[in-house]
Amino acid sequence: MVTAPSPSHPGFHVVDLIRSKCEGAELSDAQIDWLIAAYTDDEIADEQMSALAMAVWFCGMSRRELGRWTRAMINSGERLDFSALSKPTVDKHSTGGVGDKITLPLVPLVAACGVAVPQLAGRGLGHTGGTLDKLESIPGWRANLTNKEMLRQLADLGAVICAPGPGLVPADKKLYALRDVTGTVESIPLIASSIMSKKIAEGAGALVLDVKVGSGAFMKTLDSARKLAETMVDLGRAEGVTTVALLTDMSVPLGLTAGNALEVAESVEVLAGGGPPDVVELTVALAREMINAVRWDDHDPAALLASGAAMDVWRAMIKAQGGDPDAALPTARETDVITAERDGVLQFLDARAVGEAAWRLGAGRARKEHAVQAGAGVQMHAKPGMRVRAGQPLVTLHTDTPERFARAREALGGGYAIDDAAPEERPIILDRIA
Repeated sequence: MVTAPSPSHPGFHVVDLIRSKCEGAELSDAQIDWLIAAYTDDEIADEQMSALAMAVWFCGMSRRELGRWTRAMINSGERLDFSALSKPTVDKHSTGGVGDKITLPLVPLVAACGVAVPQLAGRGLGHTGGTLDKLESIPGWRANLTNKEMLRQLADLGAVICAPGPGLVPADKKLYALRDVTGTVESIPLIASSIMSKKIAEGAGALVLDVKVGSGAFMKTLDSARKLAETMVDLGRAEGVTTVALLTDMSVPLGLTAGNALEVAESVEVLAGGGPPDVVELTVALAREMINAVRWDDHDPAALLASGAAMDVWRAMIKAQGGDPDAALPTARETDVITAERDGVLQFLDARAVGEAAWRLGAGRARKEHAVQAGAGVQMHAKPGMRVRAGQPLVTLHTDTPERFARAREALGGGYAIDDAAPEERPIILDRIA
């Protein structure tokens, strides 16, 4: 903990920086560099950084401050280098949602187009799912790779999905955990710097952002999502990374499943040429953005998905990381079916409610150290706009621990409605920021 000015910067004291930010002043480049480095090195106490994060929550950051903050985060660790690869590199990041398994079919699809995809992924927290949790439901699959293993797999297959190494943006690991317990997760400057510091340090030449909008997303409104997208696109471009963002709907869950093994099975259906239309549509749209971002438009992602080429990459990618693509996926020991109470049209199916139910069933975690149930989750049998009959299954709940069913049903209460009129259709892609 800093109790006196730092020897390397005799004029700096963290309490002065907190006070200054609370009063709406801008921090200088040197102050930001020192602050991030000192916090990473445990010279600043968590309670002091919590106070500063709260000041940022209330007062925001200028464009210059945010750019410098992001660069200081990047400089807290290593920066990966893929220049030795013969292929262009592009990455995708989603801000998180319910049923968002898009990374699983997307990475092998873009790799099948001839572009390398170094996808560093994370774990779920609360009602939003995590890509690593989904993949770890595949027997034998491992998330942790060395930088050398990652580079070799990219050279061989063009596709890797793995956990970030400990040397990548260590400042963010500390600050994100702090934000999670201090109510500052949804600050746009802190979200943007957290995402973009990791993605820029990851070293891909281009980045496509999938910024979710709606009840199941961090950003509930189109205006707030657009502001976040514009902020991240600006940060990427300032660091020389071609960056594009799509704003996509998260008022309804993606696909027909929310849960780890359930979503893997659905992703394999997409790779086999089937799967829910909304998952296919968004996968193909993001693939097109990714190959266009690196000016590599010789292939049609939709045609490659239908051809089975992406499935070949998927199987090779899973095998390369110790997984068995032919192994049976885990299934929950218990199920509970919720049925329609009347004839009519499903008006809405709230993404947040479905995500909360999946979490309560064991598919998610309240804290990062908690374990998840691979087979737990929610399987949906109808989506908004579909006509249903009384007694028809609407959703099936899956868990190993049946005492969880009551709370999952409680989470879904009010999360759907059946009426006579058809609801207004809402497109998946709401806007594009470039």
